[in-house]
Amino acid sequence: MDIREQIKSYIAETFLFSDDGFEFSDDDSFLDEGIVDSMGVLEIIMFLEETFGFSVEDEEIKPENFDSVNNLYSYIQRKAPTAVSAS
Repeated sequence: MDIREQIKSYIAETFLFSDDGFEFSDDDSFLDEGIVDSMGVLEIIMFLEETFGFSVEDEEIKPENFDSVNNLYSYIQRKAPTAVSAS
């Protein structure tokens, strides 16, 4: 499963309580669409740290990194390029 699919699967199962997939575009804002709230961002951080093996710094917790599938993917690319190239 590639990184984007992992993100979508995690978001769908954790926040949408769905195993039918992710019905939003990769650019849709998690906050604007009501998918994730501030507590949900903390869950996403735990998911990233456990799944990809890096630490999220406080100053990195901002919408440019965490507010859509594509933002998360780009963030993972910067933090763990070997994880992205392996997918």
